[in-house]
Amino acid sequence: MSYPGVKFNNKDRPEFYKELNRRVNIYFKEKNLSKHANLDMKIKTVFMISLYFIPLFILLSGTLTTFWPIFVAYMTMSLGMTGIGLAIMHDANHGSYSSNRKVNHALGYLINLIGGYHVTWKIQHNVLHHTFTNIHEHDEDLDQNVMRFSPNQKRKAIFKYQAYYCTLFYGLLSIFRFAVKDLQQLLRYNRMGLLKDQGLSFHARLVELILVKSFYITVTLIIPMVILPIAGWQVFLSFFIMHYISGLIFAYVFQPAHILEEVDFYKVDKKGSIENNWAIHEMRTTSNYANGSTFFAWFIGGLNHQVEHHLFPHICHVHYKKISKIVKATAEQYNIPYHSHKTFLGAVISHLTLMNQLGTGEYDRKLKEKQSKLKLTE
Repeated sequence: MSYPGVKFNNKDRPEFYKELNRRVNIYFKEKNLSKHANLDMKIKTVFMISLYFIPLFILLSGTLTTFWPIFVAYMTMSLGMTGIGLAIMHDANHGSYSSNRKVNHALGYLINLIGGYHVTWKIQHNVLHHTFTNIHEHDEDLDQNVMRFSPNQKRKAIFKYQAYYCTLFYGLLSIFRFAVKDLQQLLRYNRMGLLKDQGLSFHARLVELILVKSFYITVTLIIPMVILPIAGWQVFLSFFIMHYISGLIFAYVFQPAHILEEVDFYKVDKKGSIENNWAIHEMRTTSNYANGSTFFAWFIGGLNHQVEHHLFPHICHVHYKKISKIVKATAEQYNIPYHSHKTFLGAVISHLTLMNQLGTGEYDRKLKEKQSKLKLTE
């Protein structure tokens, strides 16, 4: 992982984002709307938090005495932790939930109560992924040893079948983050100087991470194993499947937005530069899906509108559907791609197709053929 020092091409149609920003601001001004959470968002916040904490409190009360009710409680918590992660914590840690920083901080801290850690999440997601989307050795979301997410990664023999086994690994993402990844990232970000850039002390953050992880595992697993009258392995199984379902949902919300056939992948040149300006780069590396589905957008925090989210992460997701019309029209005017799949299934198929092409080397062959044709035309 390289230290992020990417230079975007600010001369590449800078008027696009300037005009887009102007039109979006006019929309909010004319509608007399705040860019932050509205009443619907606040109701959803209460619902998602309740969906997680009410089953947890019931488990901790010891009133459930058989496996299946306990299992259902954990599965309900899985939906709650997914809802909190996608639809509440995500906005709060982007600073888009409220104009009040204390509110954003409090709701963003919820990630610690569902197994994550807010400091490493914000650095990986806000700093590395949002700034350097699909850039080799800068966007950490591409950095995987068991899967190939970018044509700029070296292809290994194990990747040949990744389109078939990726779903299995996606389910492990949530529990891997809880158990291993957050600590790995904290150590790595300290070496990279990213903690210092955020004004954070490594030792204070390490103590905090240990405390929040200890509290989480005690409340969600150890205490239930002690007080519930079922076998400990049954409690652990329920806990594990809770994380597995959440991992699957998280992965299949984000992967079909950036790792699919029509988006572009980049690596910096010798000068550390990228050919596009930042906004156009985001348009080329991001895709929407299922924009017509109201419930789907409600549950996953509007992240089916990934294009709008990447261009305007400071705007609460409840506004994405409305401003998407502005973004699409402006992109068409400036001849900039606006990627979108009509259905979620279509996006997933495109993702798995690309995973197969990256794994088998078909993508590399097609890329070489394309480059050869371009040389001939020149």
